[in-house]
Amino acid sequence: MTRPGTSPATIRVSIVGASGYVGGELLRLCLGHPDVEVAQVTSESNVGKPVRTKHPNLRGHTDVRFTSIDALEKCDVLFLGLPHGESASRIEHFADRAERIVDCSADFRLDDAGAYEDTYRAAHPAPDWLERFVYGLPEANRERIAGARYVSGVGCNATATNLALLPLVRAGLLDADRGVIADLKVGSSEAGRKASEGGHHPERSGVVRSYAPVDHRHTAEVRQVLGLADVHLSVTSVELVRGALATCHAWLAEPASDRELWKAWRAAYGEEPFVRTIHDKGGAYRHPEPRLVTGTNHADVGWALAADGRRIVAIGAIDNLMKGAAGTAVQCMNLMCGFDETSGLDTIGLHPH
Repeated sequence: MTRPGTSPATIRVSIVGASGYVGGELLRLCLGHPDVEVAQVTSESNVGKPVRTKHPNLRGHTDVRFTSIDALEKCDVLFLGLPHGESASRIEHFADRAERIVDCSADFRLDDAGAYEDTYRAAHPAPDWLERFVYGLPEANRERIAGARYVSGVGCNATATNLALLPLVRAGLLDADRGVIADLKVGSSEAGRKASEGGHHPERSGVVRSYAPVDHRHTAEVRQVLGLADVHLSVTSVELVRGALATCHAWLAEPASDRELWKAWRAAYGEEPFVRTIHDKGGAYRHPEPRLVTGTNHADVGWALAADGRRIVAIGAIDNLMKGAAGTAVQCMNLMCGFDETSGLDTIGLHPH
């Protein structure tokens, strides 16, 4: 399936668990990547079927068909898009199939087996592998990702929260003793294809419903990345298909001005290819808005500061299937393979949406 014009350095990429939303996004991105040849895509319940039966947006762009995991051949990079627990239970097999792995599940996101057990209420199936995986958020872990063979995916809610708060943490501006509350509003696609097919159709999202009112499991990722012990996430699904908006309520150690905060955000993201700081004084889009990053690997971040200069709301908006999953996974692959970090990810967002 090599496309005309691909370079001799093209790598062979396969996707395990490609029938879900994240798997479909990975396939869409890899089909448009100049340095990638899609080798195989797997789905145990769809073996032999064209991928268009699950991803109709790919009709006319590929003739690849789903295969089974047992038929998986060796490749250069293997993306894992399996349900929670399945990657870890078969990691030895997958490691034998590819030189590099990016696992989009939650199986290898946490460094510590104890933290994993506390979060997921079960012992880790392959604890010896935790130290081999690097947490896959380039904005926090770029150098380690570039030298890694095994990289974890990121939680979408954790990513929106981490990117919103990272400038404050790096600049040492937070009053850590006051704690942080991150309130997230998310699209229906976050629940995955099975949940949607079970009655909550992503294209007809309408009912605002509670998803995790207290301490979502992605909280552990935020604590790990930011080094904050007193941080809590609540997540609610709203009338949105794709997107996650993190509104993080925190306090500063000392009063700050907008000028000082601009300095912190520029220091954190001034050179980042996919993070944009949104903090305008007027207009309809003064703060980050998830609809404006739909289909892209961008994260829009910003803040609102109280009159006393102490209370702050840090904001992060992402597409949960892109920057919160498949887009960041491809960004990690680019780093791991020495490609341009933005390769295959130069999509411009839609407006209006």
